[in-house]
Amino acid sequence: MTTSLILPAVILLPFVGGLAAFFMGRREGWPLGTFSLGITAGAFVLAIRVAGLVTRTDALMYQVGSIPLSADRMTALLLLVFSGLFVVIMLFAQGLIDHEIRSKVVPHYYGVCLILLAALMGVTLSQDLFTMYLFLEVVAVCAGALVAAKGDKPALEAALRYLLMSMLGSAMLIMGLAGLYMSTGSFNLAVLAQTLPQAVSGHSLATMAGIALVFVGIAVKAALFPLHSWLPHAHGSAATPSSVVISALLVKVNIVFLFKFMIQVLQAGFIHQLPLRPILLALSVGAILGGSLMALKQTDIKRMLAYSTVAQVGYIFLGLGIMNETALLGTLYHVLNHAVVKGMLVLAAGSIMKLTGRRRIADFAGVGRRFPLPMVAFTVGALSMVGVPPLSGFASKWYLGIGALEEGQPVFLAVLLVSSVLNALYYLPVVVAAFFRSDENIEQHMELPLGAKVSMVALAAACLLLGLFSHAAVGYIQPAVHRLFLGGGA
Repeated sequence: MTTSLILPAVILLPFVGGLAAFFMGRREGWPLGTFSLGITAGAFVLAIRVAGLVTRTDALMYQVGSIPLSADRMTALLLLVFSGLFVVIMLFAQGLIDHEIRSKVVPHYYGVCLILLAALMGVTLSQDLFTMYLFLEVVAVCAGALVAAKGDKPALEAALRYLLMSMLGSAMLIMGLAGLYMSTGSFNLAVLAQTLPQAVSGHSLATMAGIALVFVGIAVKAALFPLHSWLPHAHGSAATPSSVVISALLVKVNIVFLFKFMIQVLQAGFIHQLPLRPILLALSVGAILGGSLMALKQTDIKRMLAYSTVAQVGYIFLGLGIMNETALLGTLYHVLNHAVVKGMLVLAAGSIMKLTGRRRIADFAGVGRRFPLPMVAFTVGALSMVGVPPLSGFASKWYLGIGALEEGQPVFLAVLLVSSVLNALYYLPVVVAAFFRSDENIEQHMELPLGAKVSMVALAAACLLLGLFSHAAVGYIQPAVHRLFLGGGA
């Protein structure tokens, strides 16, 4: 494959694979799980190739009609995480998905997963706001279908709630984009970066309203507190692989949209002048503390993890609000770290639920003694969320904290420290009860498939490696973030 074609191929491979999965689902005996795993593995290989190419050339570009695609080190790392996590999801689903969703929708489930992966790649690579918006809508529809796939009343209600909230966010987002287009005549990120400051300096109401609506629309779709109400229901009611997509990927791709809009279009100097920045910082602090406090009150393990995600979204928005280079590195690294760690936590909790039939936190006593592998994976993820070195959660919080100090805002470092204490208060009791309390009445409902075991081990290893080698990973993406921070574009 020529270098110029690799960017559209990253999107087209899972998209065509998804369409093929729908077709294959009409025929009996086709190994759809293996096929889908192969497609996601192929996308991961392409992402590795992109990462290697941008290491040598700094950036790759390709034009599809009037739509520019671009990859640098930052987007390459996002491609690796998105595709790699989908490999793990497909691996986990082998032998388990039939136990979690209606059998007649399993073929469609795999097809929807692959198309969703294609849309994730599209948002990451596109340099056109309207194209990114269309990909986000594909993500939203697919995510709603994945939640509903379980087929019971809570799942269907959660899917409807999510889709209604997503439609609200989409309406605000498209109105915001329309306002920006009225002011600049373009959706191209590079063109917007040149023309938008001039439009704002002319006191264009459409421009300022457009920027505000983009922020609010993404805040709804990314479950930023207090616009998060759809997330606990969708996460708590969905099948385990779907919960990973929602908590680890769905909120992240919306943040990627906002990250590109803020860094490539608005740019740091301009953002510091906007009245939206203090609002963003206040909302992020509310998300960090509010999400953590709500997680502390939960009795259901999946809802606890969902509210933990609300808090972690606050971390990411905090870095965007601080808006210096170190904080942006922390923001991006937390996007990657949380995708891996939350994916592992959800898979581990889902495995325990399938093995024992238990999901109440109070019923986790003795689970670690009986089923050590999923509980060890959960423990690694919990310690990472708390921020214990050398795990990956410590690294991303470190950069966010240093960024806050560089900005002369130690209060945000204090917020991070308080949040870590709150994380410990709701994660560690689960771990302690699982390993140091006993329950002789634990029944094993099924045998955990090999793919599920491998997926948890892989994510636990990734969590440790992202912590141990955080300096190397941050060093890889730092040139791209530095260039974007200075207004160099992707």
